Amino acid sequence: MSAACRDLAPKLNIGAKTLRKWVVQAQTDAGNRTGPTSEELEEIRRLKRENRDLRETNDILKAAASFFARELDPRNRQKSLSSSG
Repeated sequence: MSAACRDLAPKLNIGAKTLRKWVVQAQTDAGNRTGPTSEELEEIRRLKRENRDLRETNDILKAAASFFARELDPRNRQKSLSSSG
């Protein structure tokens, strides 16, 4: 397959490694090779993206909760009231 990819790739104006990767993925998608299918790889990418977004959201919510906890702490309110007078 490598020789065929090396011969055909320039005719398609792509790299031989790229063509070989596409052929291997097509074989995997067809069930002729083991490994994750294109659909599974896309699902993994989607889940990683979603996981990253959820982690970022969680970090923002933690920071906001911490901020409001400090703001609403009665001990902090008494300090700010006594220092403003």
